[in-house]
Amino acid sequence: MSNWEKEIGAMTLHVGDLGRAKQFYEQVFGLPVQHEDEESVMFRFGKMYVFLHSAAVVDGAAVVDGPPTGAVLASALTGAGQFAIIVEDVDAVTADLEALGVPLLSGPSDRDWGMRTVTFADPGGHVWEIAQEIPGQG
Repeated sequence: MSNWEKEIGAMTLHVGDLGRAKQFYEQVFGLPVQHEDEESVMFRFGKMYVFLHSAAVVDGAAVVDGPPTGAVLASALTGAGQFAIIVEDVDAVTADLEALGVPLLSGPSDRDWGMRTVTFADPGGHVWEIAQEIPGQG
């Protein structure tokens, strides 16, 4: 068996409104666009590339502007497809998100597994969690 590193290097997220998703990722995450064409936008999170790819529908329904609703929100609230970013201070990041007008799905809350977390969804309904280790519980 070959020895290869089990680290995700890239992922693609399908979004209904590419322009809106691009703006969200630039503003919320403060990331510059690495590459862009008519169908996709690429950002880099540390060593990982995230591609936003244009999609006309989500869950079989037309995508509309505004925060996640209906089936997308129901899926988001269950944590399906959740991504996590580990930070030093969840509350500071939460304040930044609130200042940007990002609707929060949960938190910030201390979790039984020793993390303090807050979650939000991007315009395509993909859930992002910001987490920090609670001192003395990790």
